Parts: sequence; C-alpha cells; structure tokens
Amino acid sequence: MSPRRSAAEAAGTRTAIVERAVEVASTQGLEGLTIGRLAADMRMSKAGVIGHFGTKERLQLAAVQAALDIYRREVWEPAAGAQPGLQRLRAVCDAWISYFERDVFPGGCFLTAASCEFDDREGPVRDLVASTMRGWLKTLAREVRTAVERGELPADTDPAQVAFELNAIAMGANQQIRLFHDRDGLERARRAMGRGLGGDY
Repeated sequence: MSPRRSAAEAAGTRTAIVERAVEVASTQGLEGLTIGRLAADMRMSKAGVIGHFGTKERLQLAAVQAALDIYRREVWEPAAGAQPGLQRLRAVCDAWISYFERDVFPGGCFLTAASCEFDDREGPVRDLVASTMRGWLKTLAREVRTAVERGELPADTDPAQVAFELNAIAMGANQQIRLFHDRDGLERARRAMGRGLGGDY
C-alpha cells in the first residue's frame, strides 16, 4: 500500500469516526461519547479509535468542530448570498427554522445542547463552544447593525439585543421540539423572529 493511499484511508476512517461521534453526542451529550461505544459502532478496536485523536477531549473537540461545520452549512450558507441587512437576517431565520424542521441532528440543535452541557465547566471544549456562540451572536448583531444603517430597522435598535433575542428564540424552539415534542414551537419561533425583525415575514 502506498503512503498516499494509507494516509487517505486514515483520513477517511477519522472522518467516519467523527461523523458517528456527532450522531452519538447529539443524543447522549459530549460526555456520553466513549471510546468503547465508538469502537463497537465502528467495528474497530479501542486502540484504533483513540489512535486517531489521542484523548477523549480531542475527540469531543473534533465532534464540536464537525457540528459547527454542519450548522454553518445549514443556517449561514443558505443566507450568505442575500443582501446584507434585513434581507439576510430574514434568510438566516428561514434557514434556522428549516434546520429545526428537518432534524438535521438526531438530538436537536447540537450547539444548543453543548452550550447547556458545558456552560459551567472549564477547559478547551467549553472554550470552543463559547467562542462559537459568541461569534454567532456577533454575526447576527453585525447584520442588525447593517439593517439599521440602511434604514430597514429603527435608528434606536440595539443590535446586541436583537441578536440575543433571535438566539434565545431559537434555543427556546429547540427545547419546545425536543423536550416537549411540540412541533408547534417552530411556528411560534417563526412569528417571534418576525416580530423581532420589525414585522412578519
């Protein structure tokens, strides 16, 4: 076997392990990830699984990063081509609701669950989740600020407040769907986001 083929196969195996880790962590939490569980699921030895990451923490970090990539692809990228400001914000909200509707992760929003699981902990996993969510709020606030500058929202609009409210609505929708099994939460979230952006959409 050539070194190039060997490296490609190793990368493919690592990707498959991370994909399964995301699925498991989505329903069982990042702390629910165990090397033994993944080894059994992947039909590998424990040494074979851990050899790709070194530690459970690095596996958790890889899972969070993979989930972030999925979130970005599902929620941000569909809206990225829209006109900056209110149009893009509405497109983001549409994509956000669609992300929930389609159950992209089997256990609901991965980042919402990880935020709750690691909010009072210390360490690299918590830092990655926190920086990710902080960056998302800044992205939303930037679009609100652009909408204000374009005259699409009132001049006294607080961008950070609107970003906070949109994110809180999304987290509430996730709870309504996953904890209460109430799909009506999606329409409630849609209406609430519409009000937050100055009207229905």
